[in-house]
Amino acid sequence: MKDGVVDRRARFLEVLGIRTEWVPKAGVGTVLAGGSGEGAEVAQRDQLPELPELPERSGLSGLSALSEVQAVALDREPAFEAGPAEVRPSAVAPAREPVPEVVHALLPQRAADIAAMDWDALEANVAGCTACGLCETRTQTVFGVGDRAAEWMLVGEAPGQNEDLQGEPFVGQAGKLLDNMLGALNLARGRNVFIANVLKCRPPENRDPAPNEVEQCEPYLRRQIALVRPKVIVVLGRFAAQSLLRTTTPIGKLRGTVHEYEGIPVVVTYHPAYLLRTLTDKARAWEDLCLAREVHDRAGAQA
Repeated sequence: MKDGVVDRRARFLEVLGIRTEWVPKAGVGTVLAGGSGEGAEVAQRDQLPELPELPERSGLSGLSALSEVQAVALDREPAFEAGPAEVRPSAVAPAREPVPEVVHALLPQRAADIAAMDWDALEANVAGCTACGLCETRTQTVFGVGDRAAEWMLVGEAPGQNEDLQGEPFVGQAGKLLDNMLGALNLARGRNVFIANVLKCRPPENRDPAPNEVEQCEPYLRRQIALVRPKVIVVLGRFAAQSLLRTTTPIGKLRGTVHEYEGIPVVVTYHPAYLLRTLTDKARAWEDLCLAREVHDRAGAQA
């Protein structure tokens, strides 16, 4: 009995590529052989987990056969790397499925439908949107907040964790800084300014939005801008600026210049969250806001 148990243990360890003196950490699984007698004493001493019989299949090596066994009893990942021909599909992280072509084919119609919505229909459509995978991880959508007939519009990238929980853009410390920036312009969150994001759902772990996510969500922002009809748009942060202006130009080169979106002047500045980490750029952000105020005042004088 003893020799059979030891041989089986040695074969198991050899398949795993582990030296025979390797011992699993204490407390793992059940003993190899139950009951009493010499075999049970050997198994209990080595504290090996209970192992299913290795499948007997023609044409399969011990390594391939072992890959059929669940690894949970090992209390860690198997200590081997199978060759390309021996990797089971279930052991490989599934690749992200490409967006079906039919989705891209529907985008023009989807954009046309959204472009015809009023505020109520638009808000309801955003709340129930399932056009991309972000609907599966969000707590709630973040539609936007503020005066829907405002002369100023602020556009950010996407909701963060606090925004996802509260359903409002730019809350938390970054939101407080933004409110202070607005106050310096004699503006307030609920007065003569509307705040929105390129994306209406939070990307997991606050990662950069994926191209297909922007593609699906951009019609919402485009419609919001058309409904608000602001005199000036202030874009906050690199990603929002590059998305709205359809450019790859760095934010440092986008600042200080008046751009245009659908006939509306656009001024680019830093994201408040960035300014919390980089205090030296607050002065540059103030310069951007002063430029936006000049643009707004000129637009008002021409109206």
